[in-house]
Amino acid sequence: MKTVLSATALAVIFSGSVGAAPVTYQMDPDHTQASFEADHMGGLSIRRGKFDTTKSGQVVMDREGQTGTVDVTIDAASIDFGMPKLSDHVKSDEMLDVAKYPTVTYQGKLTKFQNGAPTQVEGTLTLHGVSKPVTLTIDQFLCKQHPQKQKEVCGADAMATINRADFGVDYGIKYGFKMDVKVEIQVEAVKAD
Repeated sequence: MKTVLSATALAVIFSGSVGAAPVTYQMDPDHTQASFEADHMGGLSIRRGKFDTTKSGQVVMDREGQTGTVDVTIDAASIDFGMPKLSDHVKSDEMLDVAKYPTVTYQGKLTKFQNGAPTQVEGTLTLHGVSKPVTLTIDQFLCKQHPQKQKEVCGADAMATINRADFGVDYGIKYGFKMDVKVEIQVEAVKAD
């Protein structure tokens, strides 16, 4: 069983604001999370986990021009299955090898705007030292004034399914583990000053 993130992250995507000029948003690490589901033993069970630390994340968006970019870096060693032994194994050189590849990154472009909101991010996920194209589908997107932060905050839920073997993380394949990993990203980002 394995897991690979994308995300992933990573993930994350979104932004919003009305206006002709691009607006920059900084991801809020306390309200951003990349989680995933991975097969264990060819359908025996599903393992779920998350990355606890988004090291940095930024979205730049021009809603009127229907363009934007996403740039996210996640701490690979923050992977957590809620089971220390499993988390340590995934961090080892048999899987993510976080000592050698300490970060997971995702860089992409916001696309397919509908009613001023992006519905996809087309980008590149770099995991385990391998970079591959990954498209995130945005299910939900909303921007509003945050009553405590006194700034505009945008939030989104996005997902993708990746094949972890494509990133060189194929531990368990000989035991029949399925390589597909579902990645889900919940993100909030705050308009920069």
